[in-house]
Formats: sequence, C-alpha cells, structure tokens
Amino acid sequence: MLNNEIIQKRKSIRKYDPSKLDDATLEKVRAEITKLRPLYPEIAYSIKFADDVRRALGINAPHYLLLYSEQKDGANMNIGFLGQQLDLFFSEQGLGACWVGMAKTELADEQGLPFAIAIAFGKPAEPLHRTYAEFKRKPLDEISEGDDRRLEAARLAPSGINAQRWYFIATDGKIHCYRKKPNAVLGRVAGALGEIDLGIALWHIASESADFKLVTEENPPERKGFIYAGTVV
Repeated sequence: MLNNEIIQKRKSIRKYDPSKLDDATLEKVRAEITKLRPLYPEIAYSIKFADDVRRALGINAPHYLLLYSEQKDGANMNIGFLGQQLDLFFSEQGLGACWVGMAKTELADEQGLPFAIAIAFGKPAEPLHRTYAEFKRKPLDEISEGDDRRLEAARLAPSGINAQRWYFIATDGKIHCYRKKPNAVLGRVAGALGEIDLGIALWHIASESADFKLVTEENPPERKGFIYAGTVV
C-alpha cells in the first residue's frame, strides 16, 4: 500500500458544478501555490487564475489555473511536477481537478513567460474519488522493470489520454526515468505533453519517498524507443 491515500483514489474530474468557489477556498488555493516544491528551482514559472480557457475539450469548469514557464531543458517536467501537487491538493480538499492538455489562453504572463498548460478545478458534479479497482492503468511490467514500491505510485499518475508514455527501471535503490520518443506526426506538442506527464509521475514518486532527488547519470541503462530523463536517488 502507498503512504499517500489520495494517490490511491484521485481521479480526473470532467463535470463541475458551475458555481464559483467562495473567497476563503480560493485563498487556500493561493496559499498552497506559494508552498509548491519545484523539481528544478532555477526554472522560472508562474501560475494565474482564470475563469475560462479555449479548447478545453468538453470540460466546463468554474475555475482554471494557467501554468507558465520559461523554456529550457526540464521546464515541462517541472510544470508537471508542480501542477500535480495542486491536483492532489484539490482532491484532498474535496474539490475536483483535471489537467487540460490542449487548452489555449490569451492571458499573458506579466513576466513574458510562455503558457504551458491549464488545470481545471471546482466543485465536482460527479463522484470525486474512485476505488483502487476502478483505475484503468497499464500493469507495472509494461511500464517498468525492477522492484520498488514507489513504481506503483507512478503507475497511478494521470497522463494525457491515459497513454502513460513513460518507463522506469528500478535498481540498487535508484529509479531511472524515461519518456517515450514522440512520433513524427505529433512531434513537438506530443513531446512537451510527454515531459509534463513524466513530471506528474515524478511527483507521485516524490510523495512516496523519504528523500527525493533527481540527478542526471552519465551512463544510465538504455531503453529502446524512450528518452532518458533522469534518475531518482
């Protein structure tokens, strides 16, 4: 069993009560944002509130968080790592949330940072949680090898169209992390979303770790069809 109970029951909420959240609840969200732990502290990012986004793909929530980031190596993984902390926070607070991968916005960031992705949130109009048996995920032997309890936390993480475009190799107390190479058709967009997905899974691993650090090893194991992203030590 995992230590974080929310990971074992959270789900992406796509139906929302249209009513706005009260000021006290929104203030809790703002306070939580100030506590976020980045994967890469040197990468600048910002988070803005919005009432609407374009191309939300059928999701009509009363509130959205818009995540912006400077573009450099690791930026998208950092955004996934940060945003999943909020996703789990919402679920713990009795609120629904969902990553909106194809969202668009005209709201500019004051620092000039590019828009990365959005998270919808609000009061759920469908069951907030699910049972363990209701998770639709690939078995561990399809996304990982080796034995580490934290791999199950990564397996349960949300990902774009539930594709789980990641792979993990656990050995000697380490977890080597990989993301699937995007195909030529989807290209850059798929690559960015795959990096965000991996950052989401990394937060699940971090939340189950007594001590978490992601490093780059010089000679990590190779995984055909995947790109090495770092090693959890």
